[in-house]
Amino acid sequence: MVEHDVLSATREAYDGIAPTYAEQFRDSLLDRPLERAMLGVFAEVVGGGGQVGDLGCGPGYVTAYLGELGLSAFGVDTSPVMIELARQAYPGLRFDVGSMGALDIADGALGGVLSRWSIIHTPPQEVPVIFAEFHRVLAPGGHLLIGFSASESASHPAQVFDHAVAPAYRWWPDHLAALLRETGLAEVGRIVREPQPADRRQFRENLLLARKE
Repeated sequence: MVEHDVLSATREAYDGIAPTYAEQFRDSLLDRPLERAMLGVFAEVVGGGGQVGDLGCGPGYVTAYLGELGLSAFGVDTSPVMIELARQAYPGLRFDVGSMGALDIADGALGGVLSRWSIIHTPPQEVPVIFAEFHRVLAPGGHLLIGFSASESASHPAQVFDHAVAPAYRWWPDHLAALLRETGLAEVGRIVREPQPADRRQFRENLLLARKE
């Protein structure tokens, strides 16, 4: 019941701010060269190895960017309003309403999964369920790229922070990598982005690339 309540509250919160969110973050990749570089690496290792799911796609601009990188990408988000905005903005792409914990995707169907700051609203005890779904839908040798904000120290593997939309968590990177490894997703590499003066939140950000064994 707690998981359902959290998911419902998060969905309603993002439904309520979807138009503002879509406008505010539409060009957010422009000033993030490290993230663009990691997305480029992700596109290269996935290559022609099947479809890519952008899970927690929001208004779809990163899904579209993956398409520009040559990937066959589609988006999934729990917010129906976000999905409708994505469909309007990118009518040539596929966008579905869905939950990361119970994806309507066949076993081994994807060559890649992008989870860009989409696990931050998931209660820590439910994150292994999400990772198990990522593992299930990835083909052998498929890749996951996951983005998240880092907690302050190893003594805080999952740390609550004040998010403007819904309750959220930061993660100690090594702890999250260990959870992925337990699920059968082995780390390939990571990029750390230090907080910049213009950032609203002064958190270290991590992009971690993993491969299904």
